[in-house]
Amino acid sequence: MVSSHIIAPPMSARSNSIHPSRKRTGRLRVFWARVTEGLELEQLWQQFLSEAKASYQLYSRDVDWKEIEQDSRRGRRFRRAVWAFFQAVLMKLSPARRVLLLVAIVLIFQPSYHSQHGTVTVQLGWISTWILLLLLVLELGDRVTMKRDLEIAREIQQRLVPEIAPIVPGLEIAFVTRPQNTVAGDYYDSFLRPLPDASGTQPLLIIVADVAGKSVPAALLMATFQASLRALSTTPAPLSEVISGLDRYTRAHNMEGLRFTTAFVAQINPRTHEMQYTNAGHNDPILRRASGKVERLSTGGPPFGLPLFADKEVPYDSGTIELHPGDLLFIFTDGLIEAVDDAGREFGEAKLLGLVAATPRESAKETLERVMAEVKMHVGLARQHDDITCMVLRVDG
Repeated sequence: MVSSHIIAPPMSARSNSIHPSRKRTGRLRVFWARVTEGLELEQLWQQFLSEAKASYQLYSRDVDWKEIEQDSRRGRRFRRAVWAFFQAVLMKLSPARRVLLLVAIVLIFQPSYHSQHGTVTVQLGWISTWILLLLLVLELGDRVTMKRDLEIAREIQQRLVPEIAPIVPGLEIAFVTRPQNTVAGDYYDSFLRPLPDASGTQPLLIIVADVAGKSVPAALLMATFQASLRALSTTPAPLSEVISGLDRYTRAHNMEGLRFTTAFVAQINPRTHEMQYTNAGHNDPILRRASGKVERLSTGGPPFGLPLFADKEVPYDSGTIELHPGDLLFIFTDGLIEAVDDAGREFGEAKLLGLVAATPRESAKETLERVMAEVKMHVGLARQHDDITCMVLRVDG
């Protein structure tokens, strides 16, 4: 009897036996997954529409639409609108790139060149294509460079705010921030003041602030605001003097009245849970009592740095409340309630109030995660148009 043995080919041999078309298909799928980051076609389309809308808003701000609408002739009005919008796009480029773009557009309408005797033909359309690709590469290079610089700025900014809340017996604090761009103008902080008060207790200082504007200019002012607060907090000054010092500093650095800062600043006695606060033109925080009753904290004054108060001291009132076991304080910036979906509908303060008022017995972190999940669901794929920052403080019990 003769026995037969089937010898399996090595793994490398079996892999080489895969049909070339299947290999190409597999590589294409991997490439497509990298390009789309796993998004479906509908999601990609919605993302494109959102980005296109944001870009249109950016360029259209430089167009005088009122003057164009005064033209009574529809055809002429349309041509003027197209020309004005094109100029708005063109002027965003450097002078050299403007010239290249104009040359490329001219060549698009002159796709080929024939010599006088027809012996030489030059395909100018291809030259136009290469010029447009060159412009795209140059603009992407600038974007990558700027993105790298912004990433560094974000790392610096993240070091200015706490990663974790201070451990205070009887209190739980959670916070989150989502910048519209890489860096933000929102600011939050929570720390124990180094010098104890008259009772020998180190007060807990919490703050949520919003510098007018977005991105780099607002982030720079936020950094100076943070430095001012930290410096003032190292002194034995009461909260009222800290507030006055913040306003004086902000008015001195408000860029000729172009920048102001809203803020909610509070100081809590960790032993008695008494809280003194000042609301400087900020969204009224929500205080949900353990009984379910909802209060709004509005006592204070105008935003810091308003130019109309440049030559005199601004009076800021302060409120004092007692925090009890089970109470929850929700502080937020306007980017939360003004978050919009694809249809332009805002998340709204009423919805936020309902979420906070219906808060079950859960931790501060769980409350924050639940609210942010609702905001994310509401916004969908719409582009974020403002910084979002929230802080939740809950009294144990």
